[in-house]
Amino acid sequence: MRRYAPIVLGAVVLVWGVLAITLGSATLGIAGSGGPGRSPSCRLTGGEPSAALAAGLAVSPAPGSGTANPATQISFMGLPAAEISSVSVTGAHSGAHSGTLHAYSQGDGASFVPSKPFAPGEQVRVSALVGSGSARHVSFGFRVDTPFPTASVKEFPAPPAAPADYQSFYSRPELRPPVLSVTTADRDPAAGYVFTTNGPGPGQYGPLIYAPDGHLVWFDHLTGGSTAENLNVQSYEGHPALTWWKGRVLSLGFGQGEDLVMDGSYRTIARVAGGNGLPADLHDFQLAPRGVAYATAFNPIRCDLRSVGGSSEGSIVDTAVQAIDIKTGLVRWEWHSLDHIGAAESEVEASHDATPWDYFHLNSIELAADGNVLLSARSTWAVYELQRASGRVLWRLGGNRSSFQMGPGTKMAWQHDARLLSNGEVSVFDDGSNPPIHKQSRALRIKLDTHTRRATLTAAYTHKDPPLLAASQGNAQPLPDGNTLVGYGGVPAISEYARDGSLLFDAHQPYDTAFYRAFRHPWTARPSTPPAVLAAFNNTEEETVVHTSWDGATGVAAWRVLAGAKPGSLQPRATIPSSGFETETTLPVKYSYVAVEALDAAGRRLGASQPVKTIGYYAALWIAGAPR
Repeated sequence: MRRYAPIVLGAVVLVWGVLAITLGSATLGIAGSGGPGRSPSCRLTGGEPSAALAAGLAVSPAPGSGTANPATQISFMGLPAAEISSVSVTGAHSGAHSGTLHAYSQGDGASFVPSKPFAPGEQVRVSALVGSGSARHVSFGFRVDTPFPTASVKEFPAPPAAPADYQSFYSRPELRPPVLSVTTADRDPAAGYVFTTNGPGPGQYGPLIYAPDGHLVWFDHLTGGSTAENLNVQSYEGHPALTWWKGRVLSLGFGQGEDLVMDGSYRTIARVAGGNGLPADLHDFQLAPRGVAYATAFNPIRCDLRSVGGSSEGSIVDTAVQAIDIKTGLVRWEWHSLDHIGAAESEVEASHDATPWDYFHLNSIELAADGNVLLSARSTWAVYELQRASGRVLWRLGGNRSSFQMGPGTKMAWQHDARLLSNGEVSVFDDGSNPPIHKQSRALRIKLDTHTRRATLTAAYTHKDPPLLAASQGNAQPLPDGNTLVGYGGVPAISEYARDGSLLFDAHQPYDTAFYRAFRHPWTARPSTPPAVLAAFNNTEEETVVHTSWDGATGVAAWRVLAGAKPGSLQPRATIPSSGFETETTLPVKYSYVAVEALDAAGRRLGASQPVKTIGYYAALWIAGAPR
């Protein structure tokens, strides 16, 4: 079995490595606290825990697991809250825990929220009465992990971007979004707008929407060190909504923040911050029916890694899937990689210092129609299907323990974004790097024969000119018409391919930047904020130059410009077609005040700015950042 030594890149990349050890199929279990300031011992244990405790009831932390955070809740899913009673929770060191039982908004369970955290490394026993009528007694135990502190871990650097890499606007001078250069004009307009982000790396951070011709539609510039990742369109309460992650990206290669849900006015209507003491990670966020969200969480914990060739004072990155009740913030179900995926499956060398070993690196969650869960793990080169409720691994695709015979062209390396297609195939973005295993990154479609246990390649899409090899990140979005949109991540290119592999659309951000994923969706939005306008006299001081924009608006066909001597007496002076994010015109008269109205294709008013006072020519140049 090959393993690869850690390589750190200048964008959001993770830690990887090489060591040849054979540990069978055992998982790493946490045993004991190891004393103050020391990493607890790690021992190899057999068996895979199941969260399915009894008929129709799933609990987390899973019975027999060893990865619960000290701030964990005790989750009971599958019965009404009224049928859960007499909950008793006792830590081996922390003693009895009082707490409150909080019901899920879906009506199918509840979480017992302890009034104090558990002690790191201790064993916890739980018992309860469940069911109606003659309630039955259930009991189980789990072990608490010893968290690795991340407060002092640095974030990725955020240097300024070169002026050629970003756009600038008179009406919104604070915005400096990256340029999107279109190299193959769009041949599939029904696919809609392009949704992506910028960073970590050079330039301003924030979620971005572009039109297919490359002009900006929306940019939410983040300040205070926050980064945006994974901008997408999903359905929330029956309506299209924007979803994205906001937070800090650690140099370890994962995020700590929250997932946001926004409506068509760009108002935040839901926040999911993670649960059980684990902040929401950037890698995936999937909305499910009935107000449930599935999110990733990274959980670095202390661990003596000598049994796997690492440091005695080591640590390891456990990764979790959390099913969260959006309305209450309660964790309905939680799955941890360390309880189910053995160390021998990693293609990464165990850390020889205190740096947490990123042995698994969960990067996508996909919900199947039958309730099972599909995961992609970069560091094991494999895709996993988990059984509904129990969390047990049903099969592996790829990696060194594949349940399927991998046909020609199906072997993946460092892949991202595994998705289930409507025809039963699996799609992935196969980075093939880093270090390089393939010559190019590829979007793959793989057919699985569950009877013969064979995986067959049905399609592979590669970028021919130039060839692209992404060191990290990326995605392959299956579009409704059978086409595939590929976001190359660490190489910030966005390409749409037809079923036959022909290129329908091609664009890229500046190559010294990076994004996590890219998507295409139809989108209709009317911002809650008004249009912006800047009016300035020209260099002769005899005419009025007007610049206007409406960040995030769609469907603006034209602008009506109103002007006059006083704010309360403005009159229509011109109507001009919209021309991208910012539209400008010149009024051949000197006006003291200007306002604008955004119009749709039928001439109906969509929104209006407040009147603004016209400023001088040189003042406008200074605002826009142009040389004076």
